[in-house]
Amino acid sequence: MLKARFQKYTLAFKRASGTSRGTLYTKDSWFIFLEDDKNPGVTGIGECGLLKGFSIDDKPGYEAQLVQLCQQANKGYALLPELNAWPSIYFGWEMALADLKHGGQRRFFPSSFTEGLESIPINGLIWMGDEAYMAEQIQKKLEAGFGCIKMKIGAIDFEKEMGLLHHIRNRFPADKMEVRVDANGAFSPKDAYKKLQRLAALQLHSIEQPIRQGNREMMRRLCAATPLPIALDEELTGITDLGEKARLLDTIQPQYIILKPSLVGGFKGTDEWIRLADERGIRWWITSALESNIGLNAIAQYTFSKNNAMYQGLGTGQLFRNNFPSPLEVNKGRLHYNRNQLWDLNLLQP
Repeated sequence: MLKARFQKYTLAFKRASGTSRGTLYTKDSWFIFLEDDKNPGVTGIGECGLLKGFSIDDKPGYEAQLVQLCQQANKGYALLPELNAWPSIYFGWEMALADLKHGGQRRFFPSSFTEGLESIPINGLIWMGDEAYMAEQIQKKLEAGFGCIKMKIGAIDFEKEMGLLHHIRNRFPADKMEVRVDANGAFSPKDAYKKLQRLAALQLHSIEQPIRQGNREMMRRLCAATPLPIALDEELTGITDLGEKARLLDTIQPQYIILKPSLVGGFKGTDEWIRLADERGIRWWITSALESNIGLNAIAQYTFSKNNAMYQGLGTGQLFRNNFPSPLEVNKGRLHYNRNQLWDLNLLQP
């Protein structure tokens, strides 16, 4: 017999974080707590991380869906089909079940990563802001030893963003530093190709979502002609049908896709995208979506299990001033699991 409850928790950014769709000050998560009569004293925890403006489940009825889920928890371990329309809740439910299965120790996918023996290469994320703030972030990431920088663009003047990218390239050639940019759909279809040409001259690795999602024909044309590899991100959200996922990849034929488990239907949805991408020779990497250290930890463990050697987007846990102390540590551009550091979830006490 399963028993479930949930609790809302608001994460506060240390500093307001800019995106092409506005500035973020706080970020809400709902935590599912799952218990099983067979394992008294063991609690599985899952994080339902809603990303406002990006998640398809950013809509009325979110908490009502959580209430219904907790009421139905005693029906068994099966994930409920109706959760397909609520990908972040699906993700949190999967997490809670995996945690419960492995003893409630936040080791969702036990491996040499959770044993502290191996680590995951990650990109250093540069948030949007004024030119001085972005330059300050870049300097800190370079000093911290990151081998890959990901810079969000589209919020300030494009020429200033180009200047910052030139600054990176003047210090570190392409064989010394991988540089990715994320436009979050900020380019207009009219000038996207010209901007891609200019960015490609800097020998960047790739650009995420140059134009807004939903314009498949234009995105297909861009991917076919682009001088800079394109990675789909927001384009994948909201698609739950396996056949529709395949049609999107066959239509657009991107060079990369980026997978955020809480936006694409949890580990199950991510597995589907990975299989379809592998069948088509499309490369991929996994990114967190501003989860707390609890959700980030689950995504990191899952990512390690996929044996993808590319830089992953898993370094967001340090953005919040009220995050949960955890075994996750970033050192020289790699994410580590320190077994000597215990979890502290006192902030989640009811």
